[in-house]
Amino acid sequence: MGLLIVCSSTMYCYSFSDTYSFTEARIASSSSVSESVKGRIFGNFKVWRCNYSVKQKKLRGRQKGFCAFAMKIPKERVALVKGMSKGLARSSEEVSRVLKSTLDPNHAFSYFISIAELPSVVHTTETCNHMLEVLKTHKRVEDMVVVFDIMQKQIICRNLDTYLTIFKALFIRGGIRLAPFALEKMKKAGFVLNAYSYNGLIHLLIQSGFCREALVVYRRMVSEGNKPSLKTYSALMVALGKRRNTETVMGLLKEMEILGLRPNIYTFTICIRVLGRAGKIDEAYDLLKRMDDEGCGPDVVTFTVLIDALCNAGKLDKAKALFAKMKAGSHKPDQVTYITLLDKLSDRGDMNALKEIWSEMEADGYAPDVVTFTILIDALCKAGNIDKAFNMLEVMQKQGVSPNLHTYNTLLCGLLRASRLDEALKLFNNMEDLGVVPTAYTYILFIDYYGKAGDSDEAIETFEKMKARGIVPNIVACNASLYGLAARGKLQEAKDIFNELKNSGLTPDSVTYNLMMRCYSKAGQVDEAIKLLSEMVNQGCEPDVIVVNSLIDMLYKVDRVDEAWQMFYRMKSMKLTPNVVTYNTILSGLGKEGRVQKVIELFDSMTEDGCPPNTITFNTILDCLCKNDEVEVAMEMLCKMSVMNCRPDVFTYNTIIYGLLREKRVSYAFWFFHQMKKSLFPDSVTLFTLIPGVVKGGRIEDALKIVKNFVYQVGVRIDGSFWQDLMGGILVEAETDRAVVFAERLISDKICRDDSLLIPLIKVLCKSRKALDAESLFANFSNSLGSKPAPEVYSCLIEGFLRLHATEKAWDLFKEMKNAGRVPDLFTYNLLLDSYGKSGKITELFELYEEMSCRGCTPNTITHNIVISSLVKSNNFEKAINLYFDLVSGDFSPSPQTYGPLIDGLLKSGRPEEAMQLLEDMADYGCKPNCVIFNILINGFGKAGDVETACDMFKRMVKEGIRPDLKSYTSLVDCLCLAGKIDDALHFFEELKLSGLNPDSVCYNLMINALGRARRVEEALSLYNEMRNRGITPDLFTYNSLILNLGLVGMVEQAGSMYEELQLRGFEPDVFTYNALIRAYSMAGNQDHAYAVYKKMMVGGCSPNRGTFAQLPNQT
Repeated sequence: MGLLIVCSSTMYCYSFSDTYSFTEARIASSSSVSESVKGRIFGNFKVWRCNYSVKQKKLRGRQKGFCAFAMKIPKERVALVKGMSKGLARSSEEVSRVLKSTLDPNHAFSYFISIAELPSVVHTTETCNHMLEVLKTHKRVEDMVVVFDIMQKQIICRNLDTYLTIFKALFIRGGIRLAPFALEKMKKAGFVLNAYSYNGLIHLLIQSGFCREALVVYRRMVSEGNKPSLKTYSALMVALGKRRNTETVMGLLKEMEILGLRPNIYTFTICIRVLGRAGKIDEAYDLLKRMDDEGCGPDVVTFTVLIDALCNAGKLDKAKALFAKMKAGSHKPDQVTYITLLDKLSDRGDMNALKEIWSEMEADGYAPDVVTFTILIDALCKAGNIDKAFNMLEVMQKQGVSPNLHTYNTLLCGLLRASRLDEALKLFNNMEDLGVVPTAYTYILFIDYYGKAGDSDEAIETFEKMKARGIVPNIVACNASLYGLAARGKLQEAKDIFNELKNSGLTPDSVTYNLMMRCYSKAGQVDEAIKLLSEMVNQGCEPDVIVVNSLIDMLYKVDRVDEAWQMFYRMKSMKLTPNVVTYNTILSGLGKEGRVQKVIELFDSMTEDGCPPNTITFNTILDCLCKNDEVEVAMEMLCKMSVMNCRPDVFTYNTIIYGLLREKRVSYAFWFFHQMKKSLFPDSVTLFTLIPGVVKGGRIEDALKIVKNFVYQVGVRIDGSFWQDLMGGILVEAETDRAVVFAERLISDKICRDDSLLIPLIKVLCKSRKALDAESLFANFSNSLGSKPAPEVYSCLIEGFLRLHATEKAWDLFKEMKNAGRVPDLFTYNLLLDSYGKSGKITELFELYEEMSCRGCTPNTITHNIVISSLVKSNNFEKAINLYFDLVSGDFSPSPQTYGPLIDGLLKSGRPEEAMQLLEDMADYGCKPNCVIFNILINGFGKAGDVETACDMFKRMVKEGIRPDLKSYTSLVDCLCLAGKIDDALHFFEELKLSGLNPDSVCYNLMINALGRARRVEEALSLYNEMRNRGITPDLFTYNSLILNLGLVGMVEQAGSMYEELQLRGFEPDVFTYNALIRAYSMAGNQDHAYAVYKKMMVGGCSPNRGTFAQLPNQT
């Protein structure tokens, strides 16, 4: 192929490819050449003006003028071009084939231009996009401008690939969503869009789901003087209407009229639909009237849309009136109108109206079809008439109407809604025999049912069955599966479905992300939830306010307050408007922190930003104010509620009553309670809040009257937990004596006939060492009721006696309980078994163990643990281990409390290998070792001198994620000190302090004593001072250790000072104190002082031991 450059002064021909060679020749200059040769074919040459596709170039020493080029065309292409020029029909496929077979971009572009010049337009979107792709690859943006210009002039469709190719050429990544940004770069590169291109681009953005970006492109289009088409306005209105952006839709209606475009029926109908969906019915009616006024009368579709809106707004009467108007006028309802009205009446459960409209539909000549029958079946199912719904299948069959998939799905939905799972499964299994194949939605019904029923395992199994049937899960199926998992916090399973969803090519929606965030929230993984939000935004899925509110709540719950506020401020950048739930969440967090001023400020800004508060908002603020002693401000806030159309509820009054009682304003709280009763019924919380304060104030009669009125209040259900909670609250606030008086009056006045009232009283009395008072109250209650209390009350008093070591009384009460016909429960038996175990009465323990089994009281894990522990403590270890093996061979599920005594017994018996084997066996029974088990192991191996294994046990517990407690460190430090590994002991002692745990006096004593014995007395004294600075009081062991070790290293004066200090601190020296001091003086050769200490010892009444006489110096 050859190229010929033509200038007005000179034509130069030169070869540049293949085997063609041209000799330089001069062509006469003529001003007419440019027009005469343009587009003409000379033999195998075709001539174009250069400014059509290439820039003019300077030729050295030559005159500039007209410039063109000619291209040598192969014979077959000449035939093609000539054929087209003669008007012969050529297909776009042939042009595409030639372009795709041309590898040289110059040749391809030249050929593309030659086709564009022909009068018969054969270029298509495919050929143009191919040319753009080739030019993009070779970075020829200016030539791409030419191709795009041809597409515009010849009205060739610019599709998504057209724009994406141009975007890539301009180094714009991010897809069609970046069109608003790309347009500016396109303009700078020479791409000038006309109205058709703008209209097409707007439609592409809407189809891709980028409504916001489409609106930005529309604004640019109008600003550049281009007029959008009526179709573009309609598309924008529909898209914005789906997003409930009513204001923008109505704004577009005004803008199109300003530009001279007259709305048609379709445009007005779209606006009426949008207004109707937004609940702006009056405005929709105004638009309907305007249509008549402007001579653009509504049609059947318009009326149907308005009927749908009225039904959605709950205005069924107006919908029926408009339907009647249609029938009376020229716009007769069509089948769609009837279906719309029937569907809405079905949703509302208005069966009478539905049957009436059904009859009118048949009278107008519209025979019921599968759609209308399915609507009727749905209505019957929602009304609970599922059997009648199934009868409709026979009616359909008689009228020759076959049920479809939607019909059967509706029946399945009705059955599942009524929890008739077995029937639903039977119908599902028969669907294929009935000629209907279940789809993803059918499976979703079951997945959703199982998820909401809390059976997430069955939901996942159904999800897997759906995939096994070759049905590709859609986003709704995945979300339904995630629902149950999110509710139960099954994070790993949820992550598996979420990842599978993405791998299958599905795009998660807001519901998906919200459910996943709920899973992360339950698992406490807030950081993962925040990452998910970023991913959500990056994937083009717009977050909704619900998702962000959930995140803010999560951050507050894990005490990451600053991040919660950052998320709140970030909402603006996400173009989200905080709603009342957002503000309530933030206010609740501030309230818990007690930041009263900040709460008030946020409330003020909330109202200024146009977000009206609700009752929950006020309750949250009132709760904060009352808990922070700002009751007066709370009362002012209460007055604002009515002004701002918020009605106080029971929680509002309960909160104010609580605040008043906190300030000891009992009379005012009492008055406020009566004000509440004028409009609201008090609830149990009201009584739990008010009665303790009233009883505390000594107003027993008032308290009794309130409780009596509440108990007999219609609709109130009083059970044992009510009386326990009420009495528990009174005991916290009021004195025990007053609580007892109040309880006795409740019983004697027969206001309360439930023995649960006694439980908190007996517990408090026994804890206060008033078991006899508890017994007296117990007796009074029994006499008043004329019957013995329930087993739980007996158990409570028995526990109280045992806690006070009144074992005899406990057993007497147990016998009385059985004689009264009250069957002891498991808790009671466990209490008494434990009592026998602690006192070493193993024979009696097993007798009671047998008795409980005979009485039908099945022992539980706690029972068996008590028996095993008791056997170990009474040195019946072999019986304990045999019992354990007998139990695990059955259905017994051991707990760490089972293994603790056994492992401890094995270690103390010098059987460490068996102890370790038992530790390993725990996993076989699904029992994970806890901190207590490892503490037993560390202590046991340490005491046996196996320090290495003790350290290994400590490291293992850390590795297994078990946090060591103070006992862990103390045991390890003790065994290291005993082994003389002082530095290792110090290492773990320091680690203990760094871990956030506080060493106690025992731990300090171990280290002080070890350092002293190692003659590292200065370090021992340093720890002693540290101990005191930490607020830990040294005990007698501390002083004895220091006195002894100071004396051993010759620091007699300091030892004496320690002796004086211990006396000043109120400690009574014991024999070890005196022995240590005597030894110090004796070793220092100070016999007089040694004997002086001995005399003090004798005068003080402290008996000497052998060690005392061994330390005394010999007297001559």
